[in-house]
Amino acid sequence: MRSYSFSGTSKKEDIANTAEAADFTFLVEQFADLKIMRFQVPGFEELTVRQKVLVYYLSQAALCGRDITFDQNGKYNLVIRRTLENIYLTYNGNKENSRWQDFVVYLKRVWFSNGIYHHYASDKFLPGISLEYFNELIRGSDQEGFPFREGQRVDQLIEEISPVMFDPEIMPKKVSLDAGNDLVLASAVNFYEGVNEAEAEAFYKGLEQTDPLHPLSFGLNSKLVKEKGVVFEKIWKMGGGYSPAIEKIVFWLEKAITVAENPEQEAALIKLSEYYTSGDLKTWDQYNVLWVKDLNSDIDVVNGFIESYEDPLGRKGSWEAMVNFKDKDGTMRAEIISSHAQWFEDNSPVDGRFKKKKVKGVSAKVITAAQLAGDCYPSTPIGINLPNADWIRKEHGSKSVTIENITYAYEQASLGNGMLEEFVLTIGEQELAREFGPLAGNVHTDLHECLGHGSGQLLPGTSSEALRNYQSTLEEARADLFALYYIMDPKMIELNILPSSLAAMAEYNSFMRNGLLTQLTRVNPGKNIEESHMRNRQLIARWCFERGEADRVVEFVKQEGKTYVKINDYLKLRGLFGELLAEIQRIKSEGDFESGKSLVEIYGVQVDKDLHEEVLTRFKKLNVAPYGGFLNPVFSLIVENAAITGVKIEYPMDYTAQMLQYSTDYSFLPNW
Repeated sequence: MRSYSFSGTSKKEDIANTAEAADFTFLVEQFADLKIMRFQVPGFEELTVRQKVLVYYLSQAALCGRDITFDQNGKYNLVIRRTLENIYLTYNGNKENSRWQDFVVYLKRVWFSNGIYHHYASDKFLPGISLEYFNELIRGSDQEGFPFREGQRVDQLIEEISPVMFDPEIMPKKVSLDAGNDLVLASAVNFYEGVNEAEAEAFYKGLEQTDPLHPLSFGLNSKLVKEKGVVFEKIWKMGGGYSPAIEKIVFWLEKAITVAENPEQEAALIKLSEYYTSGDLKTWDQYNVLWVKDLNSDIDVVNGFIESYEDPLGRKGSWEAMVNFKDKDGTMRAEIISSHAQWFEDNSPVDGRFKKKKVKGVSAKVITAAQLAGDCYPSTPIGINLPNADWIRKEHGSKSVTIENITYAYEQASLGNGMLEEFVLTIGEQELAREFGPLAGNVHTDLHECLGHGSGQLLPGTSSEALRNYQSTLEEARADLFALYYIMDPKMIELNILPSSLAAMAEYNSFMRNGLLTQLTRVNPGKNIEESHMRNRQLIARWCFERGEADRVVEFVKQEGKTYVKINDYLKLRGLFGELLAEIQRIKSEGDFESGKSLVEIYGVQVDKDLHEEVLTRFKKLNVAPYGGFLNPVFSLIVENAAITGVKIEYPMDYTAQMLQYSTDYSFLPNW
């Protein structure tokens, strides 16, 4: 479970105060609706040599899974990427024209989104070139370098992939959550083949949980396939699906085991390697229990098939990885919050039946990301709470992190972009955002990840999959509402987490402005909202706006033809956040699919077309890319007299060079 940055507001003084930071370029380039940034890794030089080597090995394991993400996002993505890369590297025609530049932008977008579908909106983005020019590019490039099927000719390759790339009606969406569609057949994501939604649901309902109190995450690490009328799973493991990449991941994990910081970390990494070898979901649960209990390691890693946002049925795990280490100063704030987890649970506005009587193992920390990979690269979350299995969270707890070097990079790259001036009504509110927005945003993430996702409990007999395609949206809404309700609580000042209620006011302003207004900059004209986090934010903002309309708790204000969001009563708004939190917790605890569906469809999906058009017009003049992602730092071993004596870190500036290097050094899956 994740949090994402949208306003680009956060701060990290220990980075900002270094001489290196003064000369560090965060924003690298911008194209289409995307910006490429860099992030720093403060504190890396203070790690021991053994810890640095561990970061290196885990980073290599992370990078080896890149092809998996491309393939999961669509069955033609790897072939299309390799075709485009071969053109880029070998085309011998004229490159000094706008058509070539449009081709390059398309290739960059494919790299960024790990395929041909927008990383956030899920729609297929079309090449900005003609089919005729694409044919010309292919024929003017090295024919031996294309990813042909066995016996395939160039004409046949063009015939096979061109409709997927150029026809907007063929496989148009990576993930479709439209309630009226067969969600499996309408989604291009490569988790199902030959089956429809009803067949997929029937397959998993037919699987028996041998231990209902500790249910396995059926479907998490597999592709569901029907061949000759038989439905079965192809498990992602060594010797199974994605084996060539998984073998490399395991190779580097086994290297990492040799330099583990302590026995607890070593045991967890061994179990992760065993899981990749066997594909056994029980082993995956055992790994997660060990991982949650490892609280003494400074270095940590997320690596596996984890989040199910990209599966329309909410079962299949997208592959992701993130290597990080503890930010000890920043962690103090998160530890204070997590140490009071029982107080927050006891004082939650939800029904007592849905509260945990004893909160276990909520560990929280602020981390420094060192390497991003898979579904976390180039676009990455700013907060993570894992594992996702409800029974593990209940019995063993969870780990929650806020990734402050990433939020700091977002903030630095967005300085002076004009968003506050354009969309905030008053100078006073702008000043409030500048003074308190970075801290308040990080505290919101802390509460969301540390406590929100770990709060509450399912009633006995309720399945964690009961909410199906609405699960992700409702879970993110539940965690956001928890954060919003408590950030205004006097307890935050009492614990010295926030300096005053002004910080909470800044966060309320930011959230409601984003949910009602500015996140519309990420939606194409005429489209509804598809992405779960965006649906969550509009659901909350629209529901509270409507419920508080009679008392004018929140209102739209028109000034000089522009629409602004104004909060008139922050305490009443907090009360509305609490009301909605109680209802969504009830929906989750009882598995009330119909109520959950109604909330999302009524409040989270539809877009006000007139307001949307206005927002897009105002946003366009700022020349700001609404989405951002990162270049990774590069780690290399320092070897003297056949012994590893250190690890060097470098911060590249060339996005294209990094993408091509990854395609050369970390591409292990076959073309087809």
